[in-house]
Amino acid sequence: HLEESGGGLVQAGASLRLSCTVSGGTFSNYAMGWFRQAPGKEREYVSAIGWSGKITYYADSVRGRFTISRDHAKNMMELQMNTLRPEDTAVYYCAAAATAVKLRVGEIESWGQGTQVTVSS
Repeated sequence: HLEESGGGLVQAGASLRLSCTVSGGTFSNYAMGWFRQAPGKEREYVSAIGWSGKITYYADSVRGRFTISRDHAKNMMELQMNTLRPEDTAVYYCAAAATAVKLRVGEIESWGQGTQVTVSS
């Protein structure tokens, strides 16, 4: 089970931190990541982190602004989002996959329910 938290309404240029708590599984067995879906658009990949947490990946649209991390002791993954833009507005979904490669191409084993992020201009 994946559960997101930390969404909200902010102004452009602000920061938010999203969290994803994992329960009912072995956290360290999975690559983790984030997707987002804006109104009227398809769900898109945002970021991924490997099992160890040492390897991270980002979509071009967020690279340099977002930072993904994971804490094995807390069974938690986070996404620090800085310099937010109105185009970052979306529902953000936590995802788990067997590998980071599979996650990045959408081969997801488990999804969270999503948390809304709204960035006003």
